[in-house]
Amino acid sequence: MNGSDVTISRVGKSFGSFAALDDVSLDIRKGEFFSLLGPSGCGKTTLLRILGGFEVPDEGTVAIDGVDVVGLSADKRRTNTVFQSYALFPHLSIFENVAFPLRLRKVPPKVLSSRVKDYLALVQLEAHADKMPAQLSGGQKQRVAIARALINEPSVLLLDEPLSALDAKLRQHMLVELDSIHDKVGITFIYVTHDQGEALSVSDRIAVMNQGKVLQVGPPHEIYEDPATDFVARFIGETNLFRGAVVRSEGLLATVAIPEVGEVLVTTDDPVPAGSSVSFAVRPEKIRIAAQKPAAARKDLNVVKGAVDEPIYSGFQTKFYVRTEKGVTFKVFKQHADYSDKGPEIKWRQEVFLSWSAEDGTLVEVARP
Repeated sequence: MNGSDVTISRVGKSFGSFAALDDVSLDIRKGEFFSLLGPSGCGKTTLLRILGGFEVPDEGTVAIDGVDVVGLSADKRRTNTVFQSYALFPHLSIFENVAFPLRLRKVPPKVLSSRVKDYLALVQLEAHADKMPAQLSGGQKQRVAIARALINEPSVLLLDEPLSALDAKLRQHMLVELDSIHDKVGITFIYVTHDQGEALSVSDRIAVMNQGKVLQVGPPHEIYEDPATDFVARFIGETNLFRGAVVRSEGLLATVAIPEVGEVLVTTDDPVPAGSSVSFAVRPEKIRIAAQKPAAARKDLNVVKGAVDEPIYSGFQTKFYVRTEKGVTFKVFKQHADYSDKGPEIKWRQEVFLSWSAEDGTLVEVARP
């Protein structure tokens, strides 16, 4: 199979007075695993339905390999959709469910049989060909739906929250399988999800959406480590986010005054002048927690004093909520990386010191004077 480039240009879509999509533009590369990520109601499923031909945009264009497909019906596009609900025919066997698109095209029986067997093997269900959908688990049903969507050899596979009906462990297993299938078939996957863990796990790039707009597009590490807006910083993973102002700037090292924290140091990609209004973010896993104040060996080290409001032990890590002397709460994650680390030595209400380097924080939504 060959994937296709998908170009979405200035697409808008409203339902009555509700603007589901507002001037959305995206370039999705051939063979890419691309995720549309955002909360419920952000417009991601509406955009996917427009790509699949199930909705028509009010304005804008959608092109596949440079050809505008807005006027084409779903069956005339080189796309197929995998739905959240599986959409299998309950009265047909697994073999016949996968064969259904080929029977519509009147593919010769020998070719049909061979191709169905190949696609059942691709999703590791060849031993279940004669079973009925009711005899399969949720994960198996979703694999049948994927095989049926792929057998027509689309250039773009659209996946509308395909794992949301599965339990947590099965979702993780299916994510690995889905990524493996993508690697094998090589076509363009466009994946809709509200689960940021899913998107970070499998995507080549992610578009974060909210209220009908695309807020940021980039590879997972960029979205996580360098969020473009306060919403992205809060939505992707957990973070500590504060509003402040730059009071000093020396090259790429800025000093930010945060009323509820004090002055913190942060390195920047470009110089940020004094007087800039900013949001400052530092991820919980970047912060070190200790009962003793760290030695002042590094000039770029930020240190904040506080007391543990709540330690939450969860096996592989402990999450601490630490209230500072100025009354603000920091989230801190301490990983348990070896056998000797049996749990939190820091206790509830204990006085602690939090520290992180200037390189571990980031500035978000910089408004220059």
